Amino acid sequence: MFLKGKSAIITGSTSGIGLAYAQALAAEGASVMINGFGDAEEIEKERAALAENSGASALYDAADMTRPDEIYAMIDRCHNELGGPDIVIANAGIQHVDAIEDFPIEKWNAIIAINLSSAWHLMRGAVPHMKAKKWGRIISTASAHSLTASPGKSAYVTAKHGIAGMTKTVALETATDGITVNCISPGYVWTPLVEKQIPDTMKLRGMTREQVMNDVLLAGQPTKQFVKPEEVAALAIYLCRDEASGITGTNLSIDGGWTAQ
Repeated sequence: MFLKGKSAIITGSTSGIGLAYAQALAAEGASVMINGFGDAEEIEKERAALAENSGASALYDAADMTRPDEIYAMIDRCHNELGGPDIVIANAGIQHVDAIEDFPIEKWNAIIAINLSSAWHLMRGAVPHMKAKKWGRIISTASAHSLTASPGKSAYVTAKHGIAGMTKTVALETATDGITVNCISPGYVWTPLVEKQIPDTMKLRGMTREQVMNDVLLAGQPTKQFVKPEEVAALAIYLCRDEASGITGTNLSIDGGWTAQ
């Protein structure tokens, strides 16, 4: 349990990839603060399981990723109750699929706020704590869409390209402070976020559910398999190791070969 004594904040971690991150960090002994929306009983069940798994503390914070003041309050709470934060993972994300001329402005604003700006605020708030300890790990969930594009996803693709650029910049700013800054770019991972975009894609492209699954979602992944949340989490765990201290400013693909084409 090499993360004993470390604390981590994972945004968007009540399900999917974010929860997999939290479970993997807890398994290595880290205190974790999860964040996101969902059924209160289910969230408490997951929080309790994380605490039991880690033998350390596990907290839930309901900070709204569209509200910077709540993000900074979450960081302060982590610092006061868990220490650190030593590790932050910017994972919160939403999606909307539509042609640009039909794309609702409020959806654009929400996607940029949650998928991109919240990561900037998380990094901005966490870096001073990491600099004080001369150790830190900053990881963001980007996407294969940080490297390529798909129709109907103007806001999402913009946000994920932004995450890749932000990663490089903050890595350079913290390169001599014992902090690494990286992003992970999964292909299609079977999560609630992916499942929810299927009806919109069906409508946009005039396809059946099966056609969207096989001819859109998995069309670009040569393996023809969804990436598993646990695979993404395992890569994040490696980035937290001392052996990964030389990896910073990188965008690491785990996409079934999608961006190799």
